[in-house]
Formats: sequence, structure tokens, C-alpha cells
Amino acid sequence: MKNYRIYINDNTLFIADSAPKQEKEIQQIDVQNFDFKQLYKSIPSDSKKDYLLLDANPQAVFKKIKNSLTLIKAAGGLVKSAKGNYLFIFRNKKWDLPKGKVEKDEKMKEAALREVEEECGVKIYTNDEKLCKTYHVYTIGSKVVLKKTNWYSMTVKGEPKLIPQKEEGITKASWLSTAELAPVLSNTYPSIVQVLEAGALLKESDSVLG
Repeated sequence: MKNYRIYINDNTLFIADSAPKQEKEIQQIDVQNFDFKQLYKSIPSDSKKDYLLLDANPQAVFKKIKNSLTLIKAAGGLVKSAKGNYLFIFRNKKWDLPKGKVEKDEKMKEAALREVEEECGVKIYTNDEKLCKTYHVYTIGSKVVLKKTNWYSMTVKGEPKLIPQKEEGITKASWLSTAELAPVLSNTYPSIVQVLEAGALLKESDSVLG
């Protein structure tokens, strides 16, 4: 059975058939009469809480939420160098991974490669399997948008110099080893932690955001 996570700023809504194993406290919400937009509007912008919708059919609950929102598709990459380091960017005062919106008639995997190359000034050598999908919610005007991002595992030859795309608000691009991830984990998005987990960069104990 598929379980889902929807990120609302630094909050996570889990939709699952059993409670996730974690140390952080989780607030269970009644599935009956659940209104996602109501929850979204009620969460303070500086909150960092976890919520749980527990249901025998998480897929149906997620589908209902998805159908009530405006869907935007994006794609990005977790890029590994030949030296075994990973490509991170610093954008909007947070560590992030390169990603962007999928253009009309563009395949998700092609969009991921294009965005990484544009945002970091690198040539991707291999664009491999899909690591995971992440979902996060925000507003555009009066619309509540659900952004679905497909993440792919990628490699480059050697370890090329990075050229951050300044016009996209990227102030820095860096190659980091798994031993250098502490600053990233203390200042990133929960969705990025999910990608790092999917890419096996984190042990479970590392992935709890402080």
C-alpha cells in the first residue's frame, strides 16, 4: 500500500495505513470530513509539526486531496560526482537541490536534466532511475497549489566547477560529501530530507530535523 507525505512549509502531513516510525510527536487528524484547505489555512507559517491521516486506503485519501488542489509538475536531480560528492545549491537562504517546473510537452526526466544543467552550469553524464516523488503545497494568488516533484539519480564526469544560476536566486552551488551534510540538514526543507533518504545518503538517525 502506498503512503504519502505532503509538505506545508516545514510541516509534514502523512497519509498512511500505519503511523510512521519517528521520535517526533505526530498529531492525528480525523479522516472523516477532512478538509485539506482548512488545515492548510490553519497552520501558522512558522510551525514545524507533523500530522497524520490514518486510513486503510491512503491512496484514495491522497487522490481526494490532490483533486481539490491545482497540480503543478516539477523535476530535479540528486547529482553524484566521480569523487563521490553530491551537488547542493543555496537558494532563498536555504540549502536545496536543483529542480524546476516541467515545460509543456516535456517529459519529467528530461525536465530534471535540463533544470540541473541550467541551474548549476554542469553537463550531466547519466540520468538514472527515479528516486522518489515529493509533494508540497503553497498558494499562487487565491489558488492552493500542489507541486509534485519527481527526483532522479544523476552523475557527472569528474567533479566539474559549478556555475550557480544567479537569476534563479541561487547564490551558491557546492559539492558536498555525506560527512558534510550537517549544515544542510539544519537548514533545508523536509522534502529535501526525503530525497536524501531515498538516495541512501542518510542513516535514519541523521534524518530527524532539529
